[in-house]
Amino acid sequence: NLVLEDAFERIIVGEMYGDIPLGLYVIRGENVVLLGQVVQLRDNNSIIMIVSTAWQDPTREVPANLTKVTASEIKQAQKAEKTEVMLKGTMLKRMDFLDDVG
Repeated sequence: NLVLEDAFERIIVGEMYGDIPLGLYVIRGENVVLLGQVVQLRDNNSIIMIVSTAWQDPTREVPANLTKVTASEIKQAQKAEKTEVMLKGTMLKRMDFLDDVG
């Protein structure tokens, strides 16, 4: 299991991106990969592992063509994108009968 402090979710829609703050985030599971420098400390009878990563600046890895927007704006854009994909899928299913005609 992992506990992340000051975690955020980065959502990219089209040419926009937004960071949704998650705060303290618990990841449960045994199939987890973690990259970074691990420092192991002993505190009484428990072992504490601190991971230091090279990705301290969250804006460093953002491509230049993306525009940062607020959390509410990116959520609206994500919802609109999901609706558009769902509509396209529904329309394609309705058009399946055309394949049988030819």
